Amino acid sequence: MRELIVNTFMTLDGVMQAPGGPEEDPSGGFSHGGWSVKYWDEAMGEKMGVVMGKPFALLLGRKTYEIFASHWPHTTDDPAAEPLNAARKYVASRTLDKVEWENSVLLKSDVVEEVGKLKNESGPEIQVHGSSDLLQTLIKHNLIDRYVIWTFPVVVGPGKRLFGDGTAPAGLRLVETATSSTGVTIAMYEPAGDIDYGTF
Repeated sequence: MRELIVNTFMTLDGVMQAPGGPEEDPSGGFSHGGWSVKYWDEAMGEKMGVVMGKPFALLLGRKTYEIFASHWPHTTDDPAAEPLNAARKYVASRTLDKVEWENSVLLKSDVVEEVGKLKNESGPEIQVHGSSDLLQTLIKHNLIDRYVIWTFPVVVGPGKRLFGDGTAPAGLRLVETATSSTGVTIAMYEPAGDIDYGTF
């Protein structure tokens, strides 16, 4: 059984849209792209090195695939380029006819069924980066085994959120946490079933 792990950057108010630059994803009139860039420190780079330093596959939505495929094959000065280019990429899209980034596979049929099959195969963990629309489907169908959430100390207001409208209530268990010198918290969570409600 392969684990499906979400690795995502998020603002303090829950937005995950366009952390890497103004042109990354301006859809919906989003004008705060690049909000994560100035917060990176050496410890965060080392943490990302650990994430990228073990075997993994990628599961991407169309938009994130297009952003990654236009950048990483042409990048030589970033240590993340080699593992990302070498990894098997599964791309969930109803509109793409083909995927040309090396080692990419197009998933055109039911994404829930396809991801279920992938998780039952042998192989390395499957990481989801970005892909906010795809994540809503994965969350809804309880397909995520772990969340690694990098929360940056900024608020931006409207934008695409990790837990969007319609997310079902659920509990999470904190497994591991770290904090950067710039105030970014990196927390790993696992699903913990229903919320345990109570009254004070």
